[in-house]
Amino acid sequence: MQSMNSDPHDILGVSPGATPAELKRAYRRLAMRWHPDRSDHPHATERFKEIGAAYERLLAGDDPEGEEVDAAPEETEAAARAADIRLSLEISLEEAAAGCRKTIHYARGKDCPTCAGTGEHGLSRTRFCGACHGSGRVHDAKRNLVRCEECGGRGLFTERICKDCGGSGRELADVSLDIRVPHGMLPGDELRLVGQGEPGDDELKAGDLFLSIVIAPHPLYQLRGRDVHFRMPVSALAMMAGGDIDVPSLAGVICHGLAAGSAERRELRLVGKGYPGRGKSHAGDLVVELMPVFPSKLSARQRKLLLQANAALLDDAAGALPEIADWRNAHDLD
Repeated sequence: MQSMNSDPHDILGVSPGATPAELKRAYRRLAMRWHPDRSDHPHATERFKEIGAAYERLLAGDDPEGEEVDAAPEETEAAARAADIRLSLEISLEEAAAGCRKTIHYARGKDCPTCAGTGEHGLSRTRFCGACHGSGRVHDAKRNLVRCEECGGRGLFTERICKDCGGSGRELADVSLDIRVPHGMLPGDELRLVGQGEPGDDELKAGDLFLSIVIAPHPLYQLRGRDVHFRMPVSALAMMAGGDIDVPSLAGVICHGLAAGSAERRELRLVGKGYPGRGKSHAGDLVVELMPVFPSKLSARQRKLLLQANAALLDDAAGALPEIADWRNAHDLD
């Protein structure tokens, strides 16, 4: 046994300059191990008192080596916080673009109400020592029977483990939290909710809750950076003649004037009409791949109108249908 003049750092198993939170954790661990009600070691009571005295000396600033250690503020902050909780939050593309409010449900620890976080409650109970299986004796390297050091030769332990938490001192609590998701967050961005992680105590600040944004797949749009891409079928006649078309976007339908041209795939890019910007990031573009669609079935009226349009085109074949005009001229068909 160590005497009361021993270095308190050695007694608690901590390094000089340990934070109050580290001292408290070391004290709790050793106190539970050497408490007379939990340990059958013949020197358990003396050891328990020694641990308590060492803890009080260090908290009071009684450093036998006379050292003064200043921890960096960042290190102190990190050491004095409870654990953070990290979760994923899935939202729709529309919710992510415009911002939204969500209610999240998750579990975090709290002190067991039965034992108030100590892990001990109720009447003492006895269990056999796992090292010697209750015999109090074990074989040494030479196969000689010697006293079991784990239980001091008694073969059993007396303990008071809380049945509701299994001796951990903790239980899970369901939490509901209303949060606001800012607009324009991208997949993988994180929301930090200060103090909503694992709860703290007198020595530890509560941890934080980190929510990683996940955007659910969309049936139409694909998000690439801040550009929004999708394909849109358009009448081949409208692509040839030009005119207004309605283009969907995250902000609503946009009426766009389509320039006359050939009836083939083309890309339409509407600058700044894609995913909204955030901070120093500008809004993305809306990128639409126009897919020409030709009529597959015509009514009598539609067929008549198309034939009239075709006749009008043939009247000016040199300008409207030059390939046909050149072919007819090459074969003297006019």
